[in-house]
Amino acid sequence: MLQLILGGARSGKSRLAERLASDSALPVIYIATSQPLDGEMNQRVALHRQRRPDHWGLIEEPLELARVLQQNAAADRCLLVDCLTLWLTNLLMLDDANRLAVERDQLLDTLATLPGEIIFVSNETGLGVVPLGELTRRYVDEAGWLHQALAERCQRVVLTVAGLPLTLKGTAL
Repeated sequence: MLQLILGGARSGKSRLAERLASDSALPVIYIATSQPLDGEMNQRVALHRQRRPDHWGLIEEPLELARVLQQNAAADRCLLVDCLTLWLTNLLMLDDANRLAVERDQLLDTLATLPGEIIFVSNETGLGVVPLGELTRRYVDEAGWLHQALAERCQRVVLTVAGLPLTLKGTAL
């Protein structure tokens, strides 16, 4: 089963995804896409680490998400990817303008072939005003297009607001 958990900053989306992974009763591998490059991001990563059970596996991969999913997906395993918008940001910040399209297409193309439970977490950024800067507008656009493509492929899509899940697609939580 593929699930997409969306929400704003501090909406409870990661906590919900972690609960769903635990409730799956499968061994969990947490796939972290962040690159903690400053003190504030290090603190965010530390909070996530504190919440995760010690017996969960961890893979840190900022760019090659499709490859990691292909290598680790199994019928008897749950993969939790947190977060897609950080992954998108990492790709947008590269000097290679084509890399984002290549990695995104590889991710979308591989989803139908992956066994097991996969939970994606991502920030819903398209609910606010249109950003002023070109890069920020591209980020919001790319995130929106990625979310639409993933939502088509996922069996469940949930929007989380104030810690409350709103099921947009699939069976309610």
